[in-house]
Amino acid sequence: MNIPLLALLVGFSTVAGCTSYAEIYRDQPLFANVENGMSKDQVQQIGGKPLSISERTVEPGSCFDYLLTQAEHKHTYSVSFDSYGKVDHTGFMTCAEWSHAQKKAREPSSGGGGGGY
Repeated sequence: MNIPLLALLVGFSTVAGCTSYAEIYRDQPLFANVENGMSKDQVQQIGGKPLSISERTVEPGSCFDYLLTQAEHKHTYSVSFDSYGKVDHTGFMTCAEWSHAQKKAREPSSGGGGGGY
């Protein structure tokens, strides 16, 4: 499988999964108010102390893991920061899952036979 197709599939699966999560957690401050470009301090003012903080493994930066709770629903939510400490990604996955998706998207195609356009 080539990289553009893999990235597209990861994107579609993320969007498909987030649709129902977005409906469930739409009123949660982290989901509703955190935006790209915010600082770590701004995120913590909105969401409080994260469950864990980790260094990113693919791109320089760090990542906060949170657990969103709404009625009987609970789901992980990550806020990822670039090397300048600014939000560049949020999602309904752990920081480790986000790093894994980034790593997989960068791996060269292992399907043999084809390579490019």
